[in-house]
Amino acid sequence: MAHARLMGVLNLTPDSFYDGGRYTHPCDAIRHGHRMLSEGADIIDIGGESTRPGAVEVPVEVECERVCAVIEALSGECLVSIDTRHEQVARAAVHAGARLINDVSATLAPVAADLGVGWIAMHMRGTPATMQLAPHYDDVVTEVTHQLRAHAENGVRLGVPEVFIDPGLGFGKTTAHNLALLEMIDVLADTGYPVVVGASRKSFLGEILGISDPGERLAGSLAVAVTAVTKGAAVIRTHDVAPTRQAVRMAEAINTPTRARW
Repeated sequence: MAHARLMGVLNLTPDSFYDGGRYTHPCDAIRHGHRMLSEGADIIDIGGESTRPGAVEVPVEVECERVCAVIEALSGECLVSIDTRHEQVARAAVHAGARLINDVSATLAPVAADLGVGWIAMHMRGTPATMQLAPHYDDVVTEVTHQLRAHAENGVRLGVPEVFIDPGLGFGKTTAHNLALLEMIDVLADTGYPVVVGASRKSFLGEILGISDPGERLAGSLAVAVTAVTKGAAVIRTHDVAPTRQAVRMAEAINTPTRARW
């Protein structure tokens, strides 16, 4: 069983649902990026616009200003991804050193192809401002898989060097939709594209566990990470690198066919 990669979340926003306001100063952000690397992060995912439910768009100039200096500081030490849905921001971030575009809109394949960087196509219905207004699917797993496969195939046709898919937990989905997708991560993995799963501290965990404070949802986040990797997820996106690394590595050890090395 191949090791899943860990993507550490670094939000440089004042309004993200869990860590908004903590890393708005570049020095604080860079320090936290280094901390996540020391804890075992393989990728640092840097975002300058909140995409929490109900979030409103910020000017691309503001988004670029937030992210570029931090990307420049960290990109020489690790793989940096830019979490954006805007072409101008993606281009500025890649110029600053990012090598992966984490695209919640799944529209930036032409940009990734043009720049020669990897691309994560995420599934989302609507926009962050509207996505949680009564989301409906006839068959969420089939519909999400079909749409992500189409996005990924388009990326390959355009020449994107590495394409990932992300079911977009919490992005235009109810709790029931999120659970159905988690149960069937293997269906997404069977498409042949590496699957990214990002459930860290999200509201559907709180709904299930009866916990309103995102700061108290670590255990639920770890449970999802373990489930996802045992079903074939290739990347786990997390705010909590150290405990997630322990949980994921333990799950991988249990699911490795041969244990002679232990």
